[in-house]
Amino acid sequence: MKSDRPQLSPQRPELLAPAGNWECAKAAVENGADAIYFGLDRFNARMRAENFTEADLPQLMTFLHRRGVKGYVTVNTLIFPKELAEAQQYLRTIIAAGVDAVIVQDVGICRLIRHLSPDFPIHASTQMTITSAAGVEFAKSLGCQLVVLARECSLQEINKIQQQIAQQETSLPLEVFVHGALCVAYSGQCLTSEALGGRSANRGECAQACRMPYDLIADGEVINLKERKYLLSPQDLAGLDVLPDLVKSGVTCLKIEGRLKAPEYVANVTRVYRQALDEVMEEIPPSPPFEGGKIAPLNKGGWGDLPLNQEHYNLEMAFSRGLYTGWFGGINNQELVHARFGKKRGVYLGEVTRIHNEQVTIKVEAPVKPGDGIVFDCGHPEAKEEGGRVYAVAFKGKEAMLTFGRNDLNLRRVHIGDRIWKTSDPELDKQLRQSFAGENPQFQRPIDVEVYGEIGQPLIAIARDGLGNIVQVESAISLVEAHTKPLDTERLQEQFGRLGNTPFVLEKLTNHLSISLMLPVSELNRMRREIVVQLEKLRSQPKPWQLRSDVTFQNLLPSSFSSSPTLREAKATSPSLIVLVRNLKQLQAALKARIETLYCEFEDPRAYREAVQMVRQQQQKNKADNSSLLTDNSPLPTIWVAPPRITKPGENWILQQVRACEADGYLIRNYDQLQFFAQDRCIGDFSLNVANPLTADYFQQRFALERLTASYDLNISQLQDLLTSCPPQWFEVTIHQHIPMFHMEHCVFCAFLSTGTDHTNCGRPCEKQEVKLKDRVGSEHVLKADVGCRNTVFNGTAQTGAEYVQRLIELGLRHFRIEFVNETPDQVTKIIHRYRQLLQGEITGSQLWRELKLQNQLGVTRGPMGVSALRS
Repeated sequence: MKSDRPQLSPQRPELLAPAGNWECAKAAVENGADAIYFGLDRFNARMRAENFTEADLPQLMTFLHRRGVKGYVTVNTLIFPKELAEAQQYLRTIIAAGVDAVIVQDVGICRLIRHLSPDFPIHASTQMTITSAAGVEFAKSLGCQLVVLARECSLQEINKIQQQIAQQETSLPLEVFVHGALCVAYSGQCLTSEALGGRSANRGECAQACRMPYDLIADGEVINLKERKYLLSPQDLAGLDVLPDLVKSGVTCLKIEGRLKAPEYVANVTRVYRQALDEVMEEIPPSPPFEGGKIAPLNKGGWGDLPLNQEHYNLEMAFSRGLYTGWFGGINNQELVHARFGKKRGVYLGEVTRIHNEQVTIKVEAPVKPGDGIVFDCGHPEAKEEGGRVYAVAFKGKEAMLTFGRNDLNLRRVHIGDRIWKTSDPELDKQLRQSFAGENPQFQRPIDVEVYGEIGQPLIAIARDGLGNIVQVESAISLVEAHTKPLDTERLQEQFGRLGNTPFVLEKLTNHLSISLMLPVSELNRMRREIVVQLEKLRSQPKPWQLRSDVTFQNLLPSSFSSSPTLREAKATSPSLIVLVRNLKQLQAALKARIETLYCEFEDPRAYREAVQMVRQQQQKNKADNSSLLTDNSPLPTIWVAPPRITKPGENWILQQVRACEADGYLIRNYDQLQFFAQDRCIGDFSLNVANPLTADYFQQRFALERLTASYDLNISQLQDLLTSCPPQWFEVTIHQHIPMFHMEHCVFCAFLSTGTDHTNCGRPCEKQEVKLKDRVGSEHVLKADVGCRNTVFNGTAQTGAEYVQRLIELGLRHFRIEFVNETPDQVTKIIHRYRQLLQGEITGSQLWRELKLQNQLGVTRGPMGVSALRS
């Protein structure tokens, strides 16, 4: 398998493949990856992968670079305060090993890398949730050299971002995922595993709750969706059919997901996209604007109206929950999630039409042969399914009669009408394993050779590879005039082109010899071998990144504050209770409870005007009361409103709508809002993922935020570490909430309560019905939509950090937030009262927890703040 030389126009995107272990790395290299990404044994978002060790790095990077392949290390998790020293040493090792870049989520770690090395490349992970030009600009300000966009960006949005960053002169190369599993939630914003089991996706421990079955409850009634139970499980992404559009968009890198997958998967998918990308670069045909994304409708099992060609077959056999172009074609809520299963299927073979004499007859829709593994799908993927290897196949027209090994199947559990999926193709697996077996290179990259020389002088050969490496080799024997077999271009190409079993293939030879000259073949062979040795030696040298030995993360910590007047003043003030409400009735109850700081997060920002008006009226009333009583006992409440969590190109009108209410300040959730509300009073919300002092200091100093909400990934021990490494008055902590588990572009309302594809034709069921998702253990989780039609699933069970409040007060924390979702005004009043008692020391945290737990409709549990045993 041979690669074509990169062309300048259009730009050839880098093909980036995953590698969870050595075999996967080899599979990627031998099937044409330009780069691989991999994790080490700490701080990476796939802790379940086998991963590499720091000791593997020198050997791995030498192997990759010798083959002309880059290696990127994932450091794409949040880093906690006490891990900074270890993370620093880890980063020093990575930089010194000549790794080509790190992929980073944590803002503080970006700062630390740039502090340690002024030139080592940083790639902003998709975990940074970048969906706009403002996000790219934010990454650039941190010193990032490339941005991995959120998977939810459409081609139209990618083009818009490219256009905007070019106009603003904030351009960075952009990378997108082109194939693999799709998270239903925005990466970096999913707290489901955290909420349900203390396993954080932001720490590489995702429990894949999106792949589980759920019941849909609308207005208290379970909706009969028949076999559709997997309401949050997207089909897998396959960008194969939109490759020309991706290339035209100018993205720099196409990324394949799958660090938990087998080497056969890596080989298979890398090979398909390598060949397809090379074909696209040969000649990008003119094409109409991409409109759909219809690749693999489940009712056919093929790819639209196309025959199941070899590339599509291979991708479906690699791993498939159904294949689809994801969000590249925009939003289509009827296609993204088919909801029939959440696990690997493979290629759809057809339906069972007859069962007779130990044979199963199917209406065949794809190739099947003896040895293939199949599974029968009766519409209950959660149950044990019948399946096995095909022993014999007899074709009759469009039908195939399948025979299985004796006792392999219980045919009484197979039914006419069952769907059959091919889950295993041993012949394909064997071919794939052969593609990376053995020691000799199977994928070769091009070199050019120029030849010079005169009679009586040595022959000079100059070789160049596609990475800019140049070597010059001279013959040890002088050239003589040729009487027979002169060194013409054909002869030189033959000798220098014998590069089998090397990483190289001769693409172009330029002969500058002016007369007929001769050199022994043995000397030409020696020169060719020397070219290979020298090029491999040059390629293998570690990248000489700058690495400063005289600096440490401690240089970046907030300056000493333990005895500062502001801390003493903070400790002298009483703790304050902040209440976040999600409707006007809850707001009224909070105002009656005399809450001073109110946050509003409403589905429709237009309702913020009325909310602000209610608070202003209360302010006037309190002023009048204070004036008539000559006292300041009635506080003047302030109202802060929240824009949506995600902002995409063209959505600034939503931010303008939010600001139009003229609130006292704004909750900042993303990078666009940092820009848009820069002149307003702002508080950073939890979605900024502030988990360590380096991140906190950056947001506090650069953006002058009045407070920061501590990350929901922190347990009590880590939260204490954060509060003792920064001024505690910088922070507020959420101590009571229904944790927002999934935040997603996928609209469950549209997909399952309408026949529409998006907000233009769904009929807005989100405005008419109260919806919950019921999980396998019977918990009912609240579903809400925002103004951008993005959905949030809130944990049906509220969680509390009440038992830790006294400890936090002792550390100087004074701002405690409680949040409501669908509580009644009476519940709001009672809960506020109890937490106020807690802050005033009238009841203990355990008393509050026990009392609220007795009220079963509230169902308060101790949340992740208390989960310290699971995460030290």
